[in-house]
Amino acid sequence: MNDLAALLARQLQRELPRLPSIARARMTDAGRASRWGTIAELREGARRALPRMIFDFVDGAAGDEVTAGANERDLRAIRLRPRMLVDVSDVTLSTSVLGRQIAVPLLGAPMGLCGLLHPRGEIALARALHAVGSIYVLGAMASHSMEAVSEQTQGPLWFQMYLWRDRGLVAELLARSANCGHEALVLTVDVPRAAARDRDRRNGFGFPPRLSARTLAEGAMHPRWASRFARDPRIEFANVAGRDGGGVDPVSASTYINSQFDPTVTWNDLAWFREQWRGPIVVKGVLDVEDARSAVRVGAEAICVSNHGGRQLDHAPSTISVLAPIVDAVSGEAEVYLDGGIRRGSDVVKALALGARACLAGRPLAYGLGAAGESGARRAVQILVDELANTLALAGMPSVGGLDASDVILPGSGSQGSANRLV
Repeated sequence: MNDLAALLARQLQRELPRLPSIARARMTDAGRASRWGTIAELREGARRALPRMIFDFVDGAAGDEVTAGANERDLRAIRLRPRMLVDVSDVTLSTSVLGRQIAVPLLGAPMGLCGLLHPRGEIALARALHAVGSIYVLGAMASHSMEAVSEQTQGPLWFQMYLWRDRGLVAELLARSANCGHEALVLTVDVPRAAARDRDRRNGFGFPPRLSARTLAEGAMHPRWASRFARDPRIEFANVAGRDGGGVDPVSASTYINSQFDPTVTWNDLAWFREQWRGPIVVKGVLDVEDARSAVRVGAEAICVSNHGGRQLDHAPSTISVLAPIVDAVSGEAEVYLDGGIRRGSDVVKALALGARACLAGRPLAYGLGAAGESGARRAVQILVDELANTLALAGMPSVGGLDASDVILPGSGSQGSANRLV
């Protein structure tokens, strides 16, 4: 027997007894999740696991998806400036947001209808963030009620709300949020009306999903998803289900919610929210320096630089391209977070270097949830955290708290980062 044959024989002898357990592990969510090593791989796992219209609902954006692409592209264009011979034996990832210490500068972005991806939906996402010592932002249009999420998780939660017409409904939701112990209110201000999303239109996506020959065929091609959906169809906006006007069925609830988006609201309307909510307020959806200053004037403690993941106004600037000027504009008056385009731990490093206190991630967690449930969501978070720690160590940056603009090189600058825009 030659050396190669002997090597193969030894490997088979070691691995054959383990094959049944390996096969069983590959059939579980945890086993599948462990095989993915990047967010891109998780995205591909979600694409294969979900019916096309469900995957495109998460993955898609408004119009030609120019802004969604720019969020990622502009982050990739920034270069890191490494320092050598720095002691990085103990890399520190912890920071604080609105007075709460968190273990990693990564929060879960609010998303709606996560139950379409997996029945555990927002509960699974919250548990994934809590497992690494951070915060999940629960969306008003979640598939699970805020009470259910609070009861089934054990970490800090923030609550995201829109500026809806029905102030009675909003006041009720804010009171429930306070009763659930949510620590901050995240006001999303970039939805005066719902944007057109071409992928959803082409796929015939609606809420609730319409049964057709195409959707039935898609379900048959994705039996694991179809089986879960048949057993536990999460097709309601749980926080408003059963309320007067909202109806108890998904059709009337969807119509009711769509009617709530209000094109008449102005910065003056935020004063009402400041009166209703005793805790900190984060204004999410800001892309302009003057808007950031307006948010601070009406009492916001934090700004979330966000373009809704490119799902509202297409051709708006990427979030990283406007981050530094907004940080400069509200320095010392409000914390600033970045939402949009985070796909690597190095993206988080770049955003923090340009002044963000923390980043929010939405689609990466959704990919994980769709690919392998809670195990996939946990894997997505852990991938980003591990990449963040690895990037800091390789770049000679021992702490997220020590990052600044000198740690990055902006495209076209040839030198350290500054408040220069990328667009």
